[in-house]
Amino acid sequence: MWDPDKYLAFDDLRARPFFDLVGRVNASTPRRVADLGCGPGNLTTTLATRWPGATVEAFDSSPEMVAAAREHGIDATVADVRDWMPAPDTDVVVTNAVLQWVPNHLDLLPRWIDALPDGAWFALQVPGNFDAPSHLAIRDLAHSESWRATLNSGGLLNRESVPDPAGYAAVLTAAGCQVDAWETTYLQPLTGDDPVLEWVTGTALHPVRDALEDADWARFRAELAPILRTAYPRQPDGTTWLPFRRVFAVARKTK
Repeated sequence: MWDPDKYLAFDDLRARPFFDLVGRVNASTPRRVADLGCGPGNLTTTLATRWPGATVEAFDSSPEMVAAAREHGIDATVADVRDWMPAPDTDVVVTNAVLQWVPNHLDLLPRWIDALPDGAWFALQVPGNFDAPSHLAIRDLAHSESWRATLNSGGLLNRESVPDPAGYAAVLTAAGCQVDAWETTYLQPLTGDDPVLEWVTGTALHPVRDALEDADWARFRAELAPILRTAYPRQPDGTTWLPFRRVFAVARKTK
């Protein structure tokens, strides 16, 4: 289960890569805009505002997220991104912080591009921080003797899940697109007690939470917290700085 409230706890910081992504999409009057993995819908609403004449198609695999999106006025549905195919009038596709959860998602991109009309835009953003101290700490703790048997480490992301910008550019160019691919490392200013733990609880720790009963989940967090405090020390002014690397690709179908 995804927790929309936990995810939205840092909504202003999490939203910035989304706006940097869609800011490079130069579609003027798209007929249909698809948001693959719409989450709680707070960002999907901005797509509807930007392109008021478009049909906005939105879905997420989490019923909890879809319920939250509907509360934002989005006509979202529950669906698996692996089963999705674009409708013939789809002129813009946005997938923000979703594909990292989908093994072998590079195989989906050429299939989707092939089904899009000429001139359509495809925009993706994924985290590129699988080797960050936060993620290394999660994996190391999950693989430790006290947790290995319980977690079996099966649901934890591996850094090979997401390529660098050149990897996405190669796939999208081969599929017949002009591609703009880049990466950015944001330096997120976090405040409060154990802010990095709270940040990863809304995203990277999701597979761990799913695998554990409540008592074990509380114990895992308690063991992880001091590791993250050491890796991301609080500064004298109370700020904890979190480097936040993201990978982007915006493609326009040309053939």
